[in-house]
This record gives sequence, C-alpha cells and structure tokens, in this order.
Amino acid sequence: MSNRELAKNLIDQISDAKLLYVIPYLQGASLSDETPNRETLEAMAEVQAMIDNGTGEHFDGSTADFLAMLSEE
Repeated sequence: MSNRELAKNLIDQISDAKLLYVIPYLQGASLSDETPNRETLEAMAEVQAMIDNGTGEHFDGSTADFLAMLSEE
C-alpha cells in the first residue's frame, strides 16, 4: 500500500469533528514548494554572513519593543 493510499484510508477513519484539526495541516502540506526569488536568497545569504562573522545588530526583547524601536527610526 502506498503512502497516499494509507493516508486516504486513515482519513476515512477520522471522525468529522477531528477532521477539523487535520484539514489545516493537509492544506499546508499541499502547498507547492516554491523556490525563493533572487532578493530573498540574497537576504538569506546576508543574514548567514552576519551570523558567520558575528556582525550585525542583535535585538533581545519583545516584539512590541522591537516594533516601537523601528517606528522611532
């Protein structure tokens, strides 16, 4: 039995009430695997270089504090 057949058989055994919890996971898993664009790849490389070199600015605080700091700039 293939993984797809097994998954379909298991889904058939799940009650409708519990399917509410399974559906969001299946929706996420069904999204296509997109390749990041050039800009995203460059940003990821920049962050990795900052990690490797110990450069850049590290923020240690709450999200609210971070957003407040950004709005002040």
